[in-house]
Amino acid sequence: MAGSPGVRPAPPLQPRRVPLQADEASAVVGRRGGGGRGDPRGQGRARRGHVAGVHEGREVGLPDQRPGTQPPGWGEIQRGASRQGRQGPLEYATEIAKEADQYNGFNLVLADVHSGTMVYISNKPGDAPVVQTVSPGCHVLSNAAIDSPWPKVLRLGQSFNRFLAAHDDAEVSLKQMVEELMTDTVKADRSAVPDTGVDPDWEYQLSSIFIDTKKGQARYGTRSMAAIGVKLDGEVTFYERSLASSLWNENVVQFEMDMAQ
Repeated sequence: MAGSPGVRPAPPLQPRRVPLQADEASAVVGRRGGGGRGDPRGQGRARRGHVAGVHEGREVGLPDQRPGTQPPGWGEIQRGASRQGRQGPLEYATEIAKEADQYNGFNLVLADVHSGTMVYISNKPGDAPVVQTVSPGCHVLSNAAIDSPWPKVLRLGQSFNRFLAAHDDAEVSLKQMVEELMTDTVKADRSAVPDTGVDPDWEYQLSSIFIDTKKGQARYGTRSMAAIGVKLDGEVTFYERSLASSLWNENVVQFEMDMAQ
């Protein structure tokens, strides 16, 4: 996961613009749980103001899979999040924490647009799961813990803040946001890349926001870039650019969020 910057403003409800990005495994809002791409089930969940996104966890000491196990897929977490009903993000995150050790490493963000609440939960083998409320402001989530100072996390956060400052409250297309923020191929200095236990050269190839490299005989890199925007009147726009069969495809979904809570 290259990184997902987002704004969690303080109530009252303010316009939100959140770009998202996925590498070899897509982890886009509404996508793994059967929603997204115009699926009315995904729209229905978002209409209630619930948003969930799951990322792969990748840090020092965090293996790709727990030895001798076949853990359930991360999609199960996101499907459960979409069915949380009247539960708030913190209540549902507390439930997830009870079974977090059954999964490979993940980072999960849960949000309730109506209450302005956002919660982050993460797991690591041998450690208690982390559950924390996300404070108002700009945050970036990659494969490490939220707001970890990885070079691409810092770069993306700075770019996002500059983008918001440049456009202020002006109307801006989500497509423009994705093009300006998520296609950045600049890699970090080799001396600054994080050490997550993989080959240093591979770590360097993964250090850009947009990844496009080779892994053996195949291409490896960013497969999905998306942004979601919520207006004060409840209008929601979801824009996605995804790679399929070597072609980039665009998808836009718009709907009205139920503001009566």
